[in-house]
Amino acid sequence: MFDKATGELIFSHSQVAALRMFIAAAFLFPLALPYWRKINVRKYLIPLLIVGFFGNFFPAFLFTYAETGVSSGLAGMLNSCVPIFTIIIGYGIFKTKVLQVQIVGVAIGTIGIIWLVSSASSLSVTGTIWHVLAVVLATLFYATSLNTIKYKLVGVKPLAITAMAFSTTLPSSAMFVWTQDTSDVIMNNPMMWRGLLPILILAIIGTALSVILFNYLIARSSAIFASSVTYFIPIVAIIIGLWDGEKLYLQQMLAMLIILIGVFTVNLLPKLLKKTS
Repeated sequence: MFDKATGELIFSHSQVAALRMFIAAAFLFPLALPYWRKINVRKYLIPLLIVGFFGNFFPAFLFTYAETGVSSGLAGMLNSCVPIFTIIIGYGIFKTKVLQVQIVGVAIGTIGIIWLVSSASSLSVTGTIWHVLAVVLATLFYATSLNTIKYKLVGVKPLAITAMAFSTTLPSSAMFVWTQDTSDVIMNNPMMWRGLLPILILAIIGTALSVILFNYLIARSSAIFASSVTYFIPIVAIIIGLWDGEKLYLQQMLAMLIILIGVFTVNLLPKLLKKTS
């Protein structure tokens, strides 16, 4: 994380991820304690670990690493992989019923994703293909977490899922904050608050509270529908990226259009066909 005014590095990408996770987990920890006393730990521990680490911890580090080498617009567009992976994992592992038209939608979306990833070389990418693949891996982890919530944590309150899942990551987050020398930056860098304040907002509002709301959405709908909200992220990311001076190329716009067609085919077309039949 850089200070825009001076261009000085305040926090490294790994320090940002560690602080984000530590603050979010510490914020939710008091809420988690009463739920841990009530639930069947043997039954729910593994799913909660999957949600904590695959749905939050690992993606936090993957995304901050990725954005050292790709634009926020591209990172947002690559986040479109989540619904596709959600369907694939749901069908392949959890035996979710998938219609033929949804499989067509997955194929269309996959073509768009492959095109988007392969076109990274035409963007102002300062990193390597590993930065691009880090985002794709993060979306795979998100999809795994989504399906785990929907099929392995049935009956557990969304607030309980969020608080307990984050609490499982608290020791690891604290360890990373310590090993990344984050305390030295906080104690010795006079520009520290210019970096720490946005991280606090990201951790509490953009992570802890938003994940609670997202888990409520999963509980009240399907995993596929919940994952589809990620398709708003590319639009927002592009707008912010353009405002921040990033470039958008026609190839990326066409690839994103294909991905959105795939999402429409997966989520809305089956309902339209059902109404007309």
